[in-house]
Amino acid sequence: MKLNFKTLGVCLVAGVLLAACSEPPEIAAKAAKRPDVAPYMGADNGFMTKGWTPGNQGSWTEAINKRNQSQSEYSRVK
Repeated sequence: MKLNFKTLGVCLVAGVLLAACSEPPEIAAKAAKRPDVAPYMGADNGFMTKGWTPGNQGSWTEAINKRNQSQSEYSRVK
């Protein structure tokens, strides 16, 4: 059985194309979810909403409700 260069080239190109279609595992998304820390504990950085303090569940709930209301089309139209 003689393998010619054309068949070898097609197999090589097909292998490269199939390898290019694979996706890396989403490690960062899994590392961001920590079940041992409550969501309202949060992080103390510059990306927090104003009026919310980490560790205060009441202010966290209020900030979430306010955010949900501002994303609602019904309250925007009024």
